[in-house]
Amino acid sequence: MSRKQYLHIVLLVFGLFFYSETISAKSIRTFETVLVEQDSLQIDTASVEKRHFENLKTLYTGEDYVYDRTVESSGWWTRFKQWLSEFLRDFFKMKGEKQSSAFTDIALKIGAVVVILLVIFFIFKAVMNSEGKWVFGKGSDKNIIPVSDIEANIHATDFKTLIASAEAEHNYRLAIRYYYLWLLKDLTNAEIIEYDVEKTNSDYQNEISTKSLKDGFSYTSYLYNYIWYGEFDVNENEFNKAKDAFIQFLKSIKA
Repeated sequence: MSRKQYLHIVLLVFGLFFYSETISAKSIRTFETVLVEQDSLQIDTASVEKRHFENLKTLYTGEDYVYDRTVESSGWWTRFKQWLSEFLRDFFKMKGEKQSSAFTDIALKIGAVVVILLVIFFIFKAVMNSEGKWVFGKGSDKNIIPVSDIEANIHATDFKTLIASAEAEHNYRLAIRYYYLWLLKDLTNAEIIEYDVEKTNSDYQNEISTKSLKDGFSYTSYLYNYIWYGEFDVNENEFNKAKDAFIQFLKSIKA
């Protein structure tokens, strides 16, 4: 190869090199121009005010800001449910916490129902023991005296027998009612009053003219109203005092 041919080859290589560099630089500039034209990002150049916060730890220390809770930091009810769930899981050999938790919820609901039923039972039992009757209470023993049979026929009624029966059963309120009807019977037989089922104590008292009988009737009527209509529990000692007052008044009628 001659020197002239060698020179041509060198010039061709350099020419190709510079041409490729020019093409690459032009391509890069074109690509950057496209990126700039396509980028729609808006740059905020406004000034930023720097803020300072103090005592954040003291402001956010309440129960509402505890996000990472453990069994120890939970309430007593959560701890109890967790303990019960673990106990049931170990006792029945359950395979998972989800199963034991569901079983615990069912057991707690059943237990709540049982407790409510027990409370209702004991309340019912207490009412039965204190009242001695069904849900009607003390007022129901007013019907022990058939009005149509006794009050309408006091003259044919043996009050001594009725009172003895009531005393034997410790039904002192009923015994006082019998004493009062007996009292009206004797006042009628003595022609001091005119008996009528519809009359009131005031009506009878206005018919009594003798002061001592009027005062005695006023007191025994007070005892009767207090014990029978007041529905107070009367013990044996209180009954005996009221009984003596009625007996004394019955004796004064016959005197």
